[in-house]
Amino acid sequence: MNKSFVQKLYQLHQASPSCPSPEEVSQAFSRLLGALFPDFAHESFSSLESFEAHLKAIQSDFETMLPSASSPEGKEVIKRFFESLPKIHQRLEHDISAMFDGDPAAKSTSEVVRTYPGFYAIAAYRLAHELHQLKVKDIPRVITEHAHSKTGIDIHPAAKIGEYFCIDHGTGVVIGETTVIGDHVKLYQGVTLGALSVDKADAEKKRHPTIEDRVIIYAGATILGGETIIGHDSVVGGNVWLTRSVPSNSKIYYQSKMYNGETEETDMVVFKSGRK
Repeated sequence: MNKSFVQKLYQLHQASPSCPSPEEVSQAFSRLLGALFPDFAHESFSSLESFEAHLKAIQSDFETMLPSASSPEGKEVIKRFFESLPKIHQRLEHDISAMFDGDPAAKSTSEVVRTYPGFYAIAAYRLAHELHQLKVKDIPRVITEHAHSKTGIDIHPAAKIGEYFCIDHGTGVVIGETTVIGDHVKLYQGVTLGALSVDKADAEKKRHPTIEDRVIIYAGATILGGETIIGHDSVVGGNVWLTRSVPSNSKIYYQSKMYNGETEETDMVVFKSGRK
């Protein structure tokens, strides 16, 4: 192999910041998820003491992954992250309830945890989001991309998502960085909550939509733009493309137009239902 090329690669390695590999981060996430939910556990515990030791080992794994691992600041960040686990666990239990209650095919909450890609992606998001809030770099994105690779669901760790969140089926769902989602929201497969612009100059702006409480968005819908708000208690139909806000209690769907007995085009209809 060309020596100058090898030297170039070596210099890149020397200049690269010290950071854990995606595999290390994914393994630490998987161990933590297994500690939080036994359905994902790869080991059993004979006593409370052995389980506590297991949690401490996972905490140590997260500490060593930080660039500031040896500093008091790094240890404090991970300490605060682990102290937030009861709150995260409760939110995930609410998400499980939303998925179980919202899917007639679900036979148990254990089935939701073990088999639903929506739960796996949301669990990765909830943990990654907390790390993101603590200003941890890179690791949150690696966790959500790990879940993305396993589930086909892409949730940016900076997005703000409320409680009782449900993703049904899930493949192809995209939730962008500045998305805001309220409580009791349900998304189906292929939903995109994205940006109208991919200009780097807009990086610090709100580029993704706001979805208020108790909204249902059906398969294939695309909702774009930082100023786009879907009002509470609304339903967005399948394959709808939205770049403007709609009022609360609305139903948005496509309605076919017929000419000479044949379907020639479709119009989007916004129907305000008057639900309270």
